[in-house]
Amino acid sequence: MPLSSNQGEPTLEYLSCVEREEELGRLRAQARARKSMLVFGPEGVGKSRLLRRFVDSQPLALYVEKTRSPREFLLGLLQALHSADERVKTPANISALSSSSLKGIVHRALDTRPFLMVLDHLDAPSRIVTGMIKSLHYYGRTPVIFASRSPHMEDIGALRPLCANKSERLELKNLPPQIALEFAQRDAERIQLWASNLESTLPSLVEWSDGNPGAILQMLKMAQLPQYRAGDQIKSHILYVDYRMGRR
Repeated sequence: MPLSSNQGEPTLEYLSCVEREEELGRLRAQARARKSMLVFGPEGVGKSRLLRRFVDSQPLALYVEKTRSPREFLLGLLQALHSADERVKTPANISALSSSSLKGIVHRALDTRPFLMVLDHLDAPSRIVTGMIKSLHYYGRTPVIFASRSPHMEDIGALRPLCANKSERLELKNLPPQIALEFAQRDAERIQLWASNLESTLPSLVEWSDGNPGAILQMLKMAQLPQYRAGDQIKSHILYVDYRMGRR
């Protein structure tokens, strides 16, 4: 399997062992049925990666990465609309427009084609933001695919009715131990990480991460730093302690 030739982000080919084809298929089925879905799971499990793969296969999917404020949400949605359909124009005086005016523009655009909204990094949205999302959803019957760490009220707020049924919730779980170890081995090769104790260290990193891909990637990056090296060995226990304490 080909690996990335640089030490940047992993390539899709490299990540094929965690590409989650079954989950991607479920998202596509929801889109075809014009139904909403919540994607949830712990930080680092791959929610954003899955959503981006989904968006790449859906020309009318409107990807919005941040929804922290109503204006930020509407501007992101308007930009996504313009990218998906050049007929949707961005007003020249956009900076002077109120949120209500932006909402009206977005409303009219959503009514022209069978778009769907894809909202990433949803984190305890305000009542105003959730109300706006629900309004846009109901107005144009626009499905909403959104990602959060959990399906609970404290994370998704008043959007819970959009995914009331279990069939409308997709949980991403950490990798099984053997797949997680394979993932760790490939990433160590990708970033050209070497140590005389690497073979014994990788299973420990997998265990400490609980199979979380993001945690594995983070700890392997840390293993490259001088403070976690002793000669040709990785000081894995110190690395783990610092990772758990957030010294990354």
